[in-house]
Amino acid sequence: MTAARVGINGVAGRMGKRLVALGSSDADLKIVAALEYPDHPDLGVDPGTLAGVGPMGIEISSSLNVPVDVVIDFSVPQAAESITNKCLEQSVPLVMATTGLDDQQTDQLTRAAERIGIVWAPNMSLAVNLTMKLAETAAKALKEYPPGADVEIIERHHRFKEDAPSGTALKFGEIIAGIMNQSQHVFGRHGRPGPRPRSEIGYHALRVGDDPGQHTIVFGLLGETVELTVRATNQDCYAQGALTAAKFIVGKPPGVYTMVDVLGL
Repeated sequence: MTAARVGINGVAGRMGKRLVALGSSDADLKIVAALEYPDHPDLGVDPGTLAGVGPMGIEISSSLNVPVDVVIDFSVPQAAESITNKCLEQSVPLVMATTGLDDQQTDQLTRAAERIGIVWAPNMSLAVNLTMKLAETAAKALKEYPPGADVEIIERHHRFKEDAPSGTALKFGEIIAGIMNQSQHVFGRHGRPGPRPRSEIGYHALRVGDDPGQHTIVFGLLGETVELTVRATNQDCYAQGALTAAKFIVGKPPGVYTMVDVLGL
């Protein structure tokens, strides 16, 4: 089997370096393009050297100027918008792992999926996506629970994360609200908001140190509580999930795919 040729956008970032480190040792993948924004200080640097795995014989560039079978984007929203256009121009499938996209950028991805295959997920972790399935099961079971269930979502990430709450927390809320019919999404509380209405989901974002990511979904009942917690101990779970998604999407027809599709959940 020929190794899939991979381009990585945002290659000099924290996740980009881990994608290089893990992808360079995967026999099913060959990293052939390393992308960053124009004027990035690491343009021209070998991404393997930057990631600490030794030279790979390629240079970080701002242009996708070599043939690739798939691109992984782990960058920022503006860069994600740019690489989506490049993938459309070259008919290359895309793994979109960047979060914090605005409505215009999400619409762009939806339109792009009419012409290329896109794995689009707020979180690439196997454990997180499994927990989403468990949250779905809990929401279905508690939907008609007579005393009612209050849902709160608590997430923790490192101090460098720019968006809050996380895309993963919002996805948990979207899944649960779609089942339990909550219509209000509340982001933190202060003052005297009054008694908690049954129709809301609360989100609470912590930004501390170098925490790679934790999510706790609380289903509060009368007399008992159910909590689902998933924690990352390092960021390799996200990188490994994105690499698995890259293998999956090569050769797939146009459309939006999720990590549920990739992992067969």
